[in-house]
Amino acid sequence: MRRQVLLLFILCLGSVIGQVTYSIPEEMGKGSLIGNIARDLGLDVKRLKAGKARIYTGDSAQYIELNRERGVLLIKEKIDRELLCKQTTPCALHFQITLENPLELFPITVEITDINDNAPLFQKEERKLEISESAVVGSKFMLEKAFDADIGPNGLQRYTLKPSDSFVLKLHSQSDGSKKVEMILQKPLDREKQEHVSLVLTAEDGGEPQLTGTMQIHVTVLDVNDNAPVFSKAVYKASITENSALGTLISKVSATDADKGANGKVMYVIGNTVSNLFHINTEGDVILNGPVDYEKEKNYHIDIEAIDQGGLSDSSKIIIDVIDVNDNSPVVNMISSSSSVPEDAPVRTVIALMSVSDPDSDANGQVNCGIGENIPFAIKITSNNFYSLVTDSDLDRERSSEYNVTVTCSDEGVPSLSSSVTLTLHISDVNDNAPVFDRPSYEAYIVENNTPGLSVFTVKASDADWNQNARLSYILEDSSVNGVPVSSYVSVSAESGVIHAVRSFDYEQLKEFHFRVRAQDGGSPPLSSNVSVRMVIQDQNDNAPQVLYPVQTGGSVLAEMVPRSADVGYLVTKVVAVDVDCGQNAWLSYKVHKATDRALFEVGLHNGEIRTVRQVTDKDAVKQRLTVVVEDNGQPSRSATVIVNVAVADSFPQVLSEFTDFSMHDKEYNDKLTFYLVLALAVVSFLFITCLLLIISVKVYRWRQSRVLCHSNLPVIPYYPPRYSDTLGTGTLPHVYNYEVCRTTDSRKSDCKLDRAASQNVLIMDPSSTRTMQKIHNEKNILDDPDSPLEFPF
Repeated sequence: MRRQVLLLFILCLGSVIGQVTYSIPEEMGKGSLIGNIARDLGLDVKRLKAGKARIYTGDSAQYIELNRERGVLLIKEKIDRELLCKQTTPCALHFQITLENPLELFPITVEITDINDNAPLFQKEERKLEISESAVVGSKFMLEKAFDADIGPNGLQRYTLKPSDSFVLKLHSQSDGSKKVEMILQKPLDREKQEHVSLVLTAEDGGEPQLTGTMQIHVTVLDVNDNAPVFSKAVYKASITENSALGTLISKVSATDADKGANGKVMYVIGNTVSNLFHINTEGDVILNGPVDYEKEKNYHIDIEAIDQGGLSDSSKIIIDVIDVNDNSPVVNMISSSSSVPEDAPVRTVIALMSVSDPDSDANGQVNCGIGENIPFAIKITSNNFYSLVTDSDLDRERSSEYNVTVTCSDEGVPSLSSSVTLTLHISDVNDNAPVFDRPSYEAYIVENNTPGLSVFTVKASDADWNQNARLSYILEDSSVNGVPVSSYVSVSAESGVIHAVRSFDYEQLKEFHFRVRAQDGGSPPLSSNVSVRMVIQDQNDNAPQVLYPVQTGGSVLAEMVPRSADVGYLVTKVVAVDVDCGQNAWLSYKVHKATDRALFEVGLHNGEIRTVRQVTDKDAVKQRLTVVVEDNGQPSRSATVIVNVAVADSFPQVLSEFTDFSMHDKEYNDKLTFYLVLALAVVSFLFITCLLLIISVKVYRWRQSRVLCHSNLPVIPYYPPRYSDTLGTGTLPHVYNYEVCRTTDSRKSDCKLDRAASQNVLIMDPSSTRTMQKIHNEKNILDDPDSPLEFPF
């Protein structure tokens, strides 16, 4: 058995790389080797395994199988060339071998060669002829042709007729390559000598060994009919469209016989194997008797015989061309496809390979394929009848995560027929979107003195990606606040983004601070974004007012002197107090809690000024004592008290005599306030130093001047009255210390000025002193200098 292998590489488009052609004889046994496809394609066997190599034959029966382990093609089912291709030559199997990762397509052709496995065969085993004895020498009698399914040398080659004393054979070549067989009368018949003649027609092929087929011919000699029918044409031509209805008239033939009567009556007979598709009546009408299909047979050659009653006949031929009708839709077969593609796949990435066929002819079989608009894909032809679906633009899963791509293939027939196949394609996610916060920045508020661990607020971010690429974690970025890591102030929940206060805040120490939170997704590599957070500490009324003036001392009694000639509204002194809180928590109000004579003095509700409410009389006691309560406007409110001693007198001796007991009486009370006064002075000193530093800083950085004011619309600016003096030399406000206080939002950055000045008409009585009034007058004439402070020791 001869096996011929032909390797042919053809440069094709797309993924079709080469074509291999093999030639094998039919009827090879199952498992027979066809060829080493791996070697012939120049591939490694490992590539066949890794690429999941497989054979794609479309809708055809699969006769060939691929052994990926050996890289060879084997016979899967025994191949009968006659069953597969009939008389078509050459006869070949066309299929493709596909590989994946990457997708590759290799066309393979296996040509099936004929062997002499079929003998010539007559449709009928015997033929009966009636021939008139008057038949002249040379009369023709058409015999049925034999059919041999083999082709070429193995097909039908010649006929023999035995015995050959009365008849001889004559063969005529026809346009379709076959031979018309006629039996020629070579000597007159004599019914009286031989009424029946038996002949054997043998058909022989040219194979080795030679095969034959026979048919018995029985000739009955009739009397007298000496004229045979004659057709008007040797060849008739007709055409019919496929799928024509049964009973359609195809053509009309006619034959005449010179005889008269019964001997001149002609009968028409279709003489070959298509009699089941066509019918001819006694009138010579050729009628369609069965379905015709252009895709199965494009034309028919029909042998027609006209026979008269005497058995004489003539033959003719009808050639029927079948006209194609667009009755077949294109057939789309998906060879290989991907169910998903990453969104960052480059343009022209191959998604699927498919084959398209249409069995119609000409324009009816010309197919064009396309897909819908507004999708990022395109259909490209890679080779004859093969198409690939590729990406046509950038993909974005966030815009569309799935596509239903419908490939529609239409032929060019009228009307056009089409077929479609839908491919569902999932777009797999790539981490190409960073988290996005729902705000460009955050501002949160927390009341001071909070509980550590308190949940303050929540930052929220979103990620347009999917699954792990959209799983967010929140991270507090490293920074510092006043030299302290921000992580000691706040913390952030990695999963929820909830911000917690790590410590308790004090508004007087820290009013606000900034930090940044980063949102990071779980992609690889991860993407992140950050946002700025401003944390504002809100004030609580947690500080009581502090009295700056009058200063409460334990050693000496500080008294304000009011002349008995003072009018109504006379300014005695001013209580100066501050509150380190802010806003309404620092709004101060003043009221008299206790007084020696409530009808004599009153205090301004908001300015702390103590004034007389009536005319001072001689009956009023020299010693007047007022307890003033300073209260803020917080909820709940806090307060402080201060004792103001007032001396109602026109002369210092009178005051000294009265205040000696007054001082001793108040010593115990003043001792209790010593601690608070010392504390207040320490605070004031601290504020003074802070203010000096702030003033220097302001001069260097002008823009910081705006920080002088408090956040509140009602700034707390304690008012200190100016120095007062009258023509009589009696003062109204003692000026031992002058305090100028500017409160800001930061209580520890207050500007304070303490000026020591000469006081007017201020009596300071120290009981522990041993000096006398006379001694004082000897050292310095106090009455001559009304602006000098007076201290009276006892």
